[in-house]
Amino acid sequence: MGIEQHDFCAPGESEEYRRARNELLEAELALLDQIEKVAAQRRALPPGGEPPQDYVFEEGPRDLRDTRTVNQVRLSELFAPGKNTLVLINMMFKPGAELPCPSCNSLADGYNATAPHLSDRVNFALVTKAPIGQLRAWAAARDWRDIRLLSSFNNSFNRDYNTETEAGDQAPSITVFHKGEDGVIRHFYSVESAMWSAKEGRDPRQLDLYWPLWQLLDLAPEGRGTDWYPRYSYGDELLT
Repeated sequence: MGIEQHDFCAPGESEEYRRARNELLEAELALLDQIEKVAAQRRALPPGGEPPQDYVFEEGPRDLRDTRTVNQVRLSELFAPGKNTLVLINMMFKPGAELPCPSCNSLADGYNATAPHLSDRVNFALVTKAPIGQLRAWAAARDWRDIRLLSSFNNSFNRDYNTETEAGDQAPSITVFHKGEDGVIRHFYSVESAMWSAKEGRDPRQLDLYWPLWQLLDLAPEGRGTDWYPRYSYGDELLT
């Protein structure tokens, strides 16, 4: 059934605009319903597999100015009391590379601000294959003070969960683990859409649903475009 009445009209809009906008509203409401349907289907997934090992990550203290202290933390230790879900964001930062992926960097900029809110409900951290010293130096330059930073340089987490190729190239992803009532940690979810999109020859957009940047650009008349991607800086052309 179409939308026959709508209380809101923007100043100066035409009847043609309102008809088209109501049609778009129907599509938007259908999309919201579909998003919730998919989310419910995701929540209903059966228990996944147990991690092949209790991965040991490296991290530093909260103060990014401390460049000497390095701690080891196991996957199981990333679960705080009362929080049974762990969300790990994989940032493409290959060992030996001077800089991380600029798009992943943009994503991490946003998640740094979101981390305190997310961490009130779930365990949340950013993982990269780059050594912990290199990761923390970059994080200090970006002022990432609120997101937990982990290096998987000395473990096989990236390879095991499909965010690293045999050649060592990195891929972006989000990996979720859950600790059940039996205390066993199991894989719950990983973003896999990029695998199928690549086969179909289209832009994977695998993290779009979790990246507000693109959602806001899609609201503009010119859209997100086809040749624009995030950069490290928009005032210093040395970092593009």
